[in-house]
Amino acid sequence: MEYRRLSNTDLDLSVVTFGAWAAGGMMWGGTNHQASIEAMRASYDLGVTTFDTAPVYGMGYSEQLVGEAIKGIPRDKVQILTKYGLSWNSTQGEYYFDTVSNEGKPVRIFRNARKEVIIKECETSLKNLGTDYIDLYQIHWSDPTTPVNETMEAVAKLMEQGKVRYAGVCNYSVELMKEASKYVPIVSQQVPYSMVKRGIEAEILPYCLRQGIGILAYSPLQRGLLTGKMHPGHTFETNDSRIGQVWYKNENLKLINAFLKKIEPLAISKNASIGQLVIRWTLEQPGITIALVGARNVDQAVQNAGAAQVALSSEEVAFISSELQTLYLIS
Repeated sequence: MEYRRLSNTDLDLSVVTFGAWAAGGMMWGGTNHQASIEAMRASYDLGVTTFDTAPVYGMGYSEQLVGEAIKGIPRDKVQILTKYGLSWNSTQGEYYFDTVSNEGKPVRIFRNARKEVIIKECETSLKNLGTDYIDLYQIHWSDPTTPVNETMEAVAKLMEQGKVRYAGVCNYSVELMKEASKYVPIVSQQVPYSMVKRGIEAEILPYCLRQGIGILAYSPLQRGLLTGKMHPGHTFETNDSRIGQVWYKNENLKLINAFLKKIEPLAISKNASIGQLVIRWTLEQPGITIALVGARNVDQAVQNAGAAQVALSSEEVAFISSELQTLYLIS
């Protein structure tokens, strides 16, 4: 495994980080408890020391899974990243979306980053995770109903209390990042980034590079799309949020798989899977600190961790990038 220092912190994160969204089941069509635990433990055995989760992933369930999986591991040998700011227990804040729980019950999600809510959320997360501190605490999505200073001052208080070590943001604009940095040092920005979703390259990535803020890239495989295992006619489980999204249309599946075929010989020459090659390309992009990759079973976990062992020359990275320039998806 390879490790990279996050910004100006003392956190050395595994470049392949276990993203526990899928394990939590929410918006992924359910979950398997034992398989998820085994996937996390297999990841750790292969050098994955960083685990990213959030309360909203299964309404606390994902955090509980992470807590169970790392139980017994010395606390300083793992880095726990979790989030705050999405609520389902009240209608306070800004309505975000409707979903269903793992039990099939309707749930309404609200963006809520008020001070008292964050303080309470942190206590619940600590309990779920079975720890007394969180290495990186990240606002999940901005809450336009709460001033940024109120939100960040709450996190600063948690840092003073030793319950949170460092502060990060997710899905924040450059303007919001600048505002948040006035009240607490922001060391990371977690954003979606993949071969087919590169919007951060316009403003967010250059700003983070200038400021020395780490980029935590989530969904580098575009939620399974860039593994080459999805084909036209692919069906998802009920309540899977990928249903209807543009990337998974039959026309785009054909185009993406044609692109993946072009880079497959390079993967074969590296004794790697297409997914591993895609993850490694992501890690080679400027400003990317780590790639968060989900796994729902041991096989997926082993595949993901193996991406760290793939070596790409600058010429090989350039080759993949040049082939990407010919890929035009249908909206």
